[in-house]
Amino acid sequence: MIEAILEENRSLVQRLSDKAAQDFIRRILDAKSIFFSAQGRAGFILRCFCMRLMHLGFSVYFCGETITPAITRDDLLIVLSGSGETPSTLESVKSAKKYHAKTYGILGNMESRIASLVDISIHIPGTTKLCREGEPHSLQMAGSLFEQSAFLFLEAIVLEIYQKRKKDVGSVSSRHTVIE
Repeated sequence: MIEAILEENRSLVQRLSDKAAQDFIRRILDAKSIFFSAQGRAGFILRCFCMRLMHLGFSVYFCGETITPAITRDDLLIVLSGSGETPSTLESVKSAKKYHAKTYGILGNMESRIASLVDISIHIPGTTKLCREGEPHSLQMAGSLFEQSAFLFLEAIVLEIYQKRKKDVGSVSSRHTVIE
């Protein structure tokens, strides 16, 4: 089963554009603060990315937390949604746009309400909970392939930023939590 999961992910991530990934990195580097919004399993994956960017020294906030400040026009909201229809994630995009922040979607459904609202998006064409026609075949439960591929994509983004900033392991390690 592990080999089947790896092959499904390998097939999907090979379709992702290097140009789109570089544009995503540029938007991250240009933002004053970065906000994140996602729910369910996608929320856990996006929290992993948020944490890694914090380790790299970025000002990051996850929407819905009590310590999340107001978003401004110099900020970036990143959302992750397979369906592109998650109500609270959709509301996060609407709020960010109201305050003129930049919005970026990592989406499985490019015909969704979130896709129509975000400034720019990248399509990760995995399976979603919608089980729409045209999604790739997967042996896994609906949504799993999108979520796994999103995690791999975001880990590759972290690695690229890490290498570009020439951070050593020690400087990043100092930002890991010490109170657990």
